[in-house]
Amino acid sequence: MSDLSTRVFRAYSRISLVAQIVIGLVAGFLLAWLFPEAARSVSLLGDLFVAALKAVAPVLVFVLVTASLANHKQGQPTHIRPIMLLYAFGTLSAAVVAVIASSLFPTGLTLVSPASGVVPPAGVSAVLKTLLFNIVDNPVHALIEGNYIGILAWAIGLGFAFRHAGEATRELVGDMSNGVMLIVRVVIRFAPLGVFGLVAGTLAQSGFAVLVGYMQLLLVLVGSMLFVALVTNPLIVYWKLRRNPYPLVFTCLRESGITAFFTRSSAANIPVNMQLCERLGLHKDTYSVSIPLGATINMAGAAITITVLTLAAVNTLGIQVDVATAVLLSLLAAVCACGASGVAGGSLLLIPLACSLFGISNDLAMQVVAVGFIIGVVQDSAETALNSSTDVLFTAASCIANGDIDEGAERRV
Repeated sequence: MSDLSTRVFRAYSRISLVAQIVIGLVAGFLLAWLFPEAARSVSLLGDLFVAALKAVAPVLVFVLVTASLANHKQGQPTHIRPIMLLYAFGTLSAAVVAVIASSLFPTGLTLVSPASGVVPPAGVSAVLKTLLFNIVDNPVHALIEGNYIGILAWAIGLGFAFRHAGEATRELVGDMSNGVMLIVRVVIRFAPLGVFGLVAGTLAQSGFAVLVGYMQLLLVLVGSMLFVALVTNPLIVYWKLRRNPYPLVFTCLRESGITAFFTRSSAANIPVNMQLCERLGLHKDTYSVSIPLGATINMAGAAITITVLTLAAVNTLGIQVDVATAVLLSLLAAVCACGASGVAGGSLLLIPLACSLFGISNDLAMQVVAVGFIIGVVQDSAETALNSSTDVLFTAASCIANGDIDEGAERRV
């Protein structure tokens, strides 16, 4: 029996990590379906995996960005600006798709009790104020709280400062970066067990019966996100690369999107995206900055969520609004979402801000937020998968277009 177990383990270890994650996904679904009580107990595996990712991500971002800037060679381009432009254009495109989808398939809401225990931003000024204070946060506090805006600000500042340090100091920072990456690889190897626990626990505890009443709203939300992931983003990548974009698109969705769907945290998925960029042969100086930036400001999924739910509230109340205004307001809310990214509820808390621009009261808007929390088991997962996979997609597209990749990397995508 031990020989059989050894052979099975060796055969399993030879399977790619993505295939192992799919096996964990299917096993979690079957366990939740056949033995729901047992599935609730294995949810601990998923909680531990997400906690480990969230624990390592702030340190990884801080050390990796600092090391990349400190050891950056003069004259070596990083192409961050083109990636930022892709992030912005992708968010705008997602908002347009959401407006068109909401116009073609107008959705009404059955408003429920307001969401309790959540406080949305009072306005755009409050969001910008939060953003500014996050930038000047104490670095230790930023690391403890997972404030990635503050972490990036300190990492960038120290990275430029260490450029003037001695060679030994810069080598030490580089060694710390390599050490943290090793820990990340170990954590990610447990992804199949983590996904197994997450799927089993979520299905056993929540199920999908509660979502039936909001099926049309979910179809508009998820359909818009799928359209962006499979049509809009590939068109943007094709415009950038002038070649078939789908091998790269499917790689990012498979190796980043699946994990992000179940962790439901862009921050937790930063280590996964970093490792994927490394496997794709992208330049470390570029992705070490663009990936954590994307996790905080690349908000295509948030743009869709805010737009669809806000326009659903508008349709429910019979308010007439022109398409141009809807696109402008949803884009404003999505861009401002980076200032509220550390608040529980994510993009849902920006809905009252968007609704207020249509004259919808805060009480009604908070009922829309409550609907968002009800469907969050699907909405938040799909939103995170789109946001996180797009971070890698646009980073890779920009790097490939500018030749900012290792030799042989073209063959990997």
